[in-house]
Amino acid sequence: MKSTKLASRYAKALFEFAQQDDQIEQVHNDLDIVKSVIKENNILKAVIESPIIFPDKKNAIFSSVFSEKISKITYGFLSLIIKKRREPALITICDEYTALYNKLHNIKVAYIITAVPMSREVADELKQLLEKDTHSTIQLQENVDPNIIGGLIGMIDGYLFDASILSSIKRLRDEFSQNIYQAAF
Repeated sequence: MKSTKLASRYAKALFEFAQQDDQIEQVHNDLDIVKSVIKENNILKAVIESPIIFPDKKNAIFSSVFSEKISKITYGFLSLIIKKRREPALITICDEYTALYNKLHNIKVAYIITAVPMSREVADELKQLLEKDTHSTIQLQENVDPNIIGGLIGMIDGYLFDASILSSIKRLRDEFSQNIYQAAF
């Protein structure tokens, strides 16, 4: 929880600073780059999270990796994060900034779990239905879990809807386990 509060404060400060300089889009794109590079490179992630590597060395590494790819605002922010030794929370800070960005642009993320991958047509139709229902732009995050057998499970803004076959089977099992009829003989 402390990490989330810390990340939220840093993300909000960066968001407000980017908003003053009219750089919200640029910083959002930069943080996407930073996040994807860190997630794809396990060695860089280990270096970032290591408490024994000095901030100067981490700053040099960040400079060689990101200085040409991101804006000065984002790079300055990353330098501040390293100086304050908050780099283990960097991914969470990026996620919190994305949440602020999505709120500003009325974007909602829909997490969808299906038993098999959805076809592009079905995904587009589902996205259109959700956009119409929520009056916002929807980003689909699709996951496949064959254990749900069929149907789908979705979550938007903390609301969960479960239309999977697995949950239907569990409900039927619960109903049949309760014997409301007793033998009269």
